[in-house]
This record gives sequence, C-alpha cells and structure tokens, in this order.
Amino acid sequence: MSPIAIIRTTLAALLLPIGAAHAGGATPPEWPCLAHQAPRCTAPSIQAADLLGQIEPSAGGQQVPDPAASSDATAEGNLLAESQNPIANLVSVPLQSNTNFGVGPFGRTQEIFNIQPVIPVSLSRDWLLVSRIIVPLIYQPELSAGVGNVFGLGDINPTFFFVPKNTGALTYGFGPALLFPTASDRSLGAGKWGAGPGAVLVYTSGSIVAGALVNQVWSFAGDAGRPDLSQFLIQPFLNYNLPGGWFVVTSPIVTANWLGGAGNQWTVPVGGGGGKLLTLGRRPVSISLQFYWNAVRPEGAADWTVRFVFTLLFPQKT
Repeated sequence: MSPIAIIRTTLAALLLPIGAAHAGGATPPEWPCLAHQAPRCTAPSIQAADLLGQIEPSAGGQQVPDPAASSDATAEGNLLAESQNPIANLVSVPLQSNTNFGVGPFGRTQEIFNIQPVIPVSLSRDWLLVSRIIVPLIYQPELSAGVGNVFGLGDINPTFFFVPKNTGALTYGFGPALLFPTASDRSLGAGKWGAGPGAVLVYTSGSIVAGALVNQVWSFAGDAGRPDLSQFLIQPFLNYNLPGGWFVVTSPIVTANWLGGAGNQWTVPVGGGGGKLLTLGRRPVSISLQFYWNAVRPEGAADWTVRFVFTLLFPQKT
C-alpha cells in the first residue's frame, strides 16, 4: 500500500466514528450557515458522501452526477486552496502540534504546540494586511542532569504581510517579522526582542498550491546576559489536492542560526504527509498529519518530527 493510501485510510478511520456519532443523534453546535453550505447546511456534520463520493442513482438504476454535489465540490476545492494559502483573505486558526524525537543528550521527546491565528484586514480597495501570530506552548524535556522538565509559554512570533488584492495565480506578501521575549522560563526562549523582514510567495493553479515563506530576524534588545540572535527561516510548501477534500503536502521548516558554530547552523527537514478538509458541526476544518526527518541538524536537535495540524476555518459569508 502506498504512503498516500496509508494516510487516507488512517484519517478515514479516525473520521468515520465522528460522523457515526453525529448520525446517531448528537446535536451539532449552532454555527452560522456558510455560503458554500447553504443548500444543505442542515446535513449531518461529517457527510458520508465526503468519503464515498456524491452521486445518486437515477430511476433506471444508472449512476448520474448530482448537480448540487458538483457545486459543493467546487466550493470545497476553493476553500481547500484558500486554507493552504498563508496570505489568503480567510480567517483561520491553525493548531499545530510538533512532537520532536531524540532531543538533547538524553534523546528525549519535546512537544511544541503552536496556536497560529491568521487574520486578514482590508486596508483599501487594493491591499490587505494579513497578520500571522505564532504563540508556542512548549514542553521541554530534561536537557542536562538536574535541570528537570519544563512546560510553559515560549517566545511569541508575529508576522505582518501587506498583500495586494486580485493578483491572479501568483500572489505575494511582505512585511515585518517580530520576536517578543514572552517565554515563561529561561529555557523556553531567547530572552531577546527581535525584528526583521518577512515575505511570502504563493502560486495556485488547479490542484496545486505551492510557494514559500521566508524571514530573517535579528535581536536588538533584551537580556544582556543572553546570546545575540540572527535567525533565518524558509518554509517551502507544496500541496496537491485530490477529490473528496483529500490532499498531500510537504512543508518543511528550514532554519539557520547564523551565530551557531560550524556544523551547528542549519536544520533541514525532509518529509511530508496528507490531510483532509471536512466539516465538524457547521464549521469547516482542515486536518493533516506529516512526518519529517532532519537530514541536517545541529548537535542536540531532534532526529525527526511528527506534525499534526488542526485548522479552524472561518470563510466569509456571501
């Protein structure tokens, strides 16, 4: 069985019990009816047709396409592409779990849970301001004898992109990337204020959503007893969307610590995974499961990472 088939089978197995629970009489939350769901917004929260395909038998027993299903599929495809575009005019709240294995001298497991609200604001007829704020909650395992495990808030990292409206298949954004020293424990953050430029480029065509997000942050103030910061990040991404709301994705986060010693600057993950767009109650959500191996990594960094993303989507009403 191929990796894509394994991912689809695993996610379907996780989702079908939820759909069965709703079909058994559970009352969904009273979310507002979304425009792309209006014709059938009272349907159960997870449609069996999402997994099995929406076609209805004709009177003669032959299978004929359902026009409403075709319209729903188009709306679903548009929303899926928007959810994969980091600078789309779409409010979303990704909840991202990064479980890192083999961290530190004892090879422990670290958890970084990022709350990442994305909020676009219209500035004018031609421009959007898209804010992407990463709020990390970190479980840090024991990294040296006697230190113990630590859990708390990490450094908050907001980025603001100025995005032109209606640019076609190729869109872009640019703006400042910031770092706030909000960590609740010394081991969970850099202890520095930071700032630098950020940019994103996105290409959307048919089933493909691809691009890259990049930023460079330098420290300019903070704890004088902590090392200065010069951190580079680039996150290329490629999504290929399949029928029924399924997709495959690769989105490694490549970083460089320019002030690290020789051999301890770059972290380069390799991997990917898959996911699905579905509906819980009347709220569209996207989920994905991804696996990455750090082919290049500093001493003490994780060997590999499992990333699970659950994204709440808030499309505009029309």
